[in-house]
Amino acid sequence: MRFKYILPFLLLFSLSVKAQYKFTGHIDNKQWNNYVYLSIIDDYRKITGVYSEQIIARVKTDSLGYFMFSGDEIENDNRIYRIHVDNCFDEENANHFNGHCDKSKEIVFIAKNTDTIAFPFSFENEMFCDIQSNNQKANALIKIDSLKDEMKFAFSEFRSEANRKLNNKKWFKTLQTFGKQLNEPIAELYIYAFLSDRKSDFHTYYLEDLQTNPYYDDLLDRLVKKYPNASYTKQYKTELTSDQYILSQTTETSRIPWFYIIVSLLILSLITNIYFWFTSKKKKSAAFIKDQLTKQEQNILNLILEDKTNKEIADALFVSISTVKTHVNNIFKKLQAQSRDEVKSLFNS
Repeated sequence: MRFKYILPFLLLFSLSVKAQYKFTGHIDNKQWNNYVYLSIIDDYRKITGVYSEQIIARVKTDSLGYFMFSGDEIENDNRIYRIHVDNCFDEENANHFNGHCDKSKEIVFIAKNTDTIAFPFSFENEMFCDIQSNNQKANALIKIDSLKDEMKFAFSEFRSEANRKLNNKKWFKTLQTFGKQLNEPIAELYIYAFLSDRKSDFHTYYLEDLQTNPYYDDLLDRLVKKYPNASYTKQYKTELTSDQYILSQTTETSRIPWFYIIVSLLILSLITNIYFWFTSKKKKSAAFIKDQLTKQEQNILNLILEDKTNKEIADALFVSISTVKTHVNNIFKKLQAQSRDEVKSLFNS
């Protein structure tokens, strides 16, 4: 009878015990520093590299190189983690500037708080090349890296620019489709970060694809549904919104009616040329008429062009002002001008 009452208590107690993760592996102590680091990756733009701010645990290997991380402090949902060793260690982390360390070995994987994962040695004593886990999503990132290695081999076969462009289009779609087939949105972010990287040759295709492909909004919906509180979801939403806004502004700029602007400029240019043509023709006609003027009219015209008044012209030619006025009126009629300024415009370039 007592056992009947104790059993429910034991069940409640077992449910209250927190989940435990365990990550184990083996490194070569002769080649590597015997400290192994576990990091959680909150920024999918920093999946690879060595970032001290991401490290959540450090363990020391035993004399044979075996290590183990265990506890209950990591997330209950899938997140991206990294285990690494490096020989760039120093007190100020100067050799880890911007995540770089040329003497490091790492593996990135997906895990949660209930996972048991082993990182065994593989062929020819290599490490961090394989994952054995009860979480089917754990090795998704390794599969992506394997596909990227195939892509690099395809690019290395032919180095022509034409081949590069063809391979860019092919592998862009191949990687994107493969990521969706993994059925793990945070694994797709690993591919998205690679394809949308502004330093990558794929970035141009990413911007083109973003304008027409509903894939990116679909990925956001799946992230929000499965990982609503994850930093990856917030980061992706921010980046996607920013890129879509930039594209919308570029599209608006491209909608400026350049055709009508160019046609208007051509019409304006034509009108200007016609104006100058008529002006030039009129000046040539005026020059011809000048030759038909009497000697006295030519003298008076020259003085008009020198801004002389009727009185100054009369004094210069020793004639009366009324005679000057008569000649001026005749000059205006022959040149079909209405004023002295119009006469000047016919002869002054």
